[in-house]
Amino acid sequence: MALLRGVSALQRCVRTTSVRNLSKNLARGYAASATPLKKTGLYDFHVSNGAKMVPFAGYSMPLAYGEVGQVASHHHVRNSVGLFDVGHMVQINFRGATATDFLEWLTPSSLSSLPSYSSTLSVLLNEQGGIIDDTIITKHASDAYYVVTNAGRRDRDLPHFREKLAEWNASEKGKGAPVEMEVLEDWGLLALQGPEAASYLQSLTSYDLKQLTFGKSAFVPIEGFNLHVARGGYTGEDGFEISIPPSQTVEVAKLLSKNPVQLTGLGARDSLRLEAGMCLYGNDLDETTTPVEAGLSWVIGKDRKENGTFIGAETVKKQLKEGPTRRRVGLVVEGAPARQGAKVFGPDNEQIGTVTSGIPSPTLGKNIAMGYVKNGFHKKGTEVQVDVRNKLRKGVITPMPFIKPNYWRG
Repeated sequence: MALLRGVSALQRCVRTTSVRNLSKNLARGYAASATPLKKTGLYDFHVSNGAKMVPFAGYSMPLAYGEVGQVASHHHVRNSVGLFDVGHMVQINFRGATATDFLEWLTPSSLSSLPSYSSTLSVLLNEQGGIIDDTIITKHASDAYYVVTNAGRRDRDLPHFREKLAEWNASEKGKGAPVEMEVLEDWGLLALQGPEAASYLQSLTSYDLKQLTFGKSAFVPIEGFNLHVARGGYTGEDGFEISIPPSQTVEVAKLLSKNPVQLTGLGARDSLRLEAGMCLYGNDLDETTTPVEAGLSWVIGKDRKENGTFIGAETVKKQLKEGPTRRRVGLVVEGAPARQGAKVFGPDNEQIGTVTSGIPSPTLGKNIAMGYVKNGFHKKGTEVQVDVRNKLRKGVITPMPFIKPNYWRG
């Protein structure tokens, strides 16, 4: 009973404070400006469904809906199915005979060996090997790619793409086979996530979704719409990300939001992704952080670790060989939750790192966090001290993801 009371108290704390805190935390790094907030094609749909709208990455986005708290929404996705509007993300098509070589220059991924209609997490790197943005790259063919990047990095990513595209097309490699970039402005993107996502979506299509394993995509007929569907997501659960032309977004959203699907906002999205050990750009990743430091070495193709000529390769290869000076880790913290910016201390009160994201985990009933610590302090079970509200609290380095992922791999 004591445990149940503890979890209940934790849930009450999250329910009463998380909407306010998350609104502040999620918006951090995307400073307010005189520019009006953008709206996805589902803004009116959200408002009509009782959404609390907040600024995020330059958009007005739903934090939560009606009287449903963040914890309840979180549990619904873990146990059933939720629908997220991620239409603020930037969707881009790259086409051209040298598209593979071009994207392998911008990223350290092995795209030439990636099968058609398969996706991979990747990173755009600057000359110093720092992460400009994390991205999902889907290969439709050797000359056709679909790329999704973060809305908050739009003003950095798109000029970067255009600059490098002009440079590539003017080079010997691109001159005879230029690459074209098409930004899918105002297109919708919906994420259907949870253990019941597949059965719900299957009821709307004749396509056998069992063929669509994690990391695969296809054009799927859904009640008369032919839509690009990728199996994956940002929650650690089975699910799908569905790209939708602007004129069809509202109708598809209505189709995908019937019982038992629950509309889900940024609040639950943040706690779900952190339990799954996934990074939020601006918190856990930035241009001073390399993929090796971020624990993302696995996105670097095996062949490219040795002979890759991608942007930032010199720094990345050096860190792969010698090791980075710091590493991204998971933490379980006793007492109050550690938030972004909390300092991490080792022996003799030496600061060894900083927390980049932290929440009370609704699933685990523990305070979890992500951050960076000096190399050598990153091993599982290492005990540290975390400064939470001017009080040092015990923390333990813990492997991520914090929960077991439920991806459909066939």
